[in-house]
Amino acid sequence: MLDLELLRSFVSVVDSGGFTRAGERVHRTQSTVSQQIKRLEDDVGQPLLNRNGKDVTPTEAGERLLSYARRLLSLAEEARDVVARPESEGAVRLGVPEDFAAYRLTKLLAAFSRSHPGLRLDVRADQSANLKRELERGELDLALFKRAAGEKGGIAVWPERVHWVTSKSHPRDVSTGSVPLIGFPTGCLYRAGAIHALESAGRSWHMTYTSSNLSGIQAAVAAGMGLSILSEMAIQADHRVLTAKDGFAPIDRTEVALVAAPDASHATLRLADRLAEFCGTVQAKAA
Repeated sequence: MLDLELLRSFVSVVDSGGFTRAGERVHRTQSTVSQQIKRLEDDVGQPLLNRNGKDVTPTEAGERLLSYARRLLSLAEEARDVVARPESEGAVRLGVPEDFAAYRLTKLLAAFSRSHPGLRLDVRADQSANLKRELERGELDLALFKRAAGEKGGIAVWPERVHWVTSKSHPRDVSTGSVPLIGFPTGCLYRAGAIHALESAGRSWHMTYTSSNLSGIQAAVAAGMGLSILSEMAIQADHRVLTAKDGFAPIDRTEVALVAAPDASHATLRLADRLAEFCGTVQAKAA
């Protein structure tokens, strides 16, 4: 085992070019530094320094040891820093709707992780119904999900704008007959809203494309496979918004809620503050 204190003195002598200046760097007397170098040379069984008056240079063996000495000292400093850091901030399990996950939210979460290196962030993108259920079961610490407007509870709530959309290049003629629907699997708030709106208007419908992936739904709409309901942030350039003039009345109001578990940690609440600020900014721009 090489003594780190001896290695530190050795590196200081080489870097400063002499025993006196090296002693000042490691807070040792010149004689103490000289003794430490002698001990190190005894340990490795090789002369490490050429002593020519006041000038001191490493021998060939000293040059070989020097790079290792620097690496060992650097690793020791790193280990000391890691041990001296505060204990881990724990973990935050966050649930977000997929359209938020595919939007700018990923940049916010990445920045939050960088600013909290001791925190383990577990982000899950899923349907809102699943996220709400997981939060209630204690499987999430914080969730951002869609729900019907007017429900109680939550750190913050924002009204959401959703629209009927079709393909801009390949619009479907849905003036008569069964309406082809594109949507998430059963349980999705938008899917239920679309079906309710059509049945309330006396229109028949059928599912033509079902996907648990937002990008799949966006692509199916753009290709002209049918109609869907999307939030404003998920509507793309190759989609066209349908209005009441097209025979599609607005969907029942929905909202985005940010809800934390009852025993949320300080780290969870800090993340909630960042998310609330983000969602508030997005809502203000959309207004």
